[in-house]
Amino acid sequence: MKGLSRLLLLTGLLAFQISFGQDSEPELSLEQGTIDSQFEFIFKNAGNYRADGKRYEVVRANNLEKLRSNVKDSMNAARTKAAQLNATIAGHESTITSLNQKLEETTKNLASVTEEKDSMSFIGIQVSKGTYNFILWTIILGLLLMLLLFIYRFRRSNYLTQEAKANLAELETEYEDHRRRALEREQRISRQLQDEINKYKKSK
Repeated sequence: MKGLSRLLLLTGLLAFQISFGQDSEPELSLEQGTIDSQFEFIFKNAGNYRADGKRYEVVRANNLEKLRSNVKDSMNAARTKAAQLNATIAGHESTITSLNQKLEETTKNLASVTEEKDSMSFIGIQVSKGTYNFILWTIILGLLLMLLLFIYRFRRSNYLTQEAKANLAELETEYEDHRRRALEREQRISRQLQDEINKYKKSK
């Protein structure tokens, strides 16, 4: 009894599944569905006959006309969709071109700002910081060398001046001594001459 009830239950479930599967299949029609399903409708509703050993399918003219109209509508819709997509693509390409131009301009501005940041103005000329530092330190070292040379020359000149003054003072002292001795010698000679003159006069 239990086996019979189980068999009946399985049979009912199977029948329900089959009927549900049939109900869930889309109904073929020329009014809706894809072009494939409409062709399927045409084939299912076509008659057939044989002539001269060949099989022919007979399709209703109004169904064929409807199918052609549906195909044309689908093609027009596809063309419209394609045109819309092309317009969207063109718009996106225009936007991309504009963005690329802005990106290029921004890149140039960034490069210019970076160059200005990494460079300094020297006598109205933009040079890199490294070059500016090199020029600046070269000038500072040059001025320092010139200052040291000036100090050296000043000290040497001062030393030579002091030495020349000392030599001049020594020379003046020697000259005074020489002049004094010459004067004394001249006075002595003059006295001797006068003494000789006096002796000569007395002898007469």
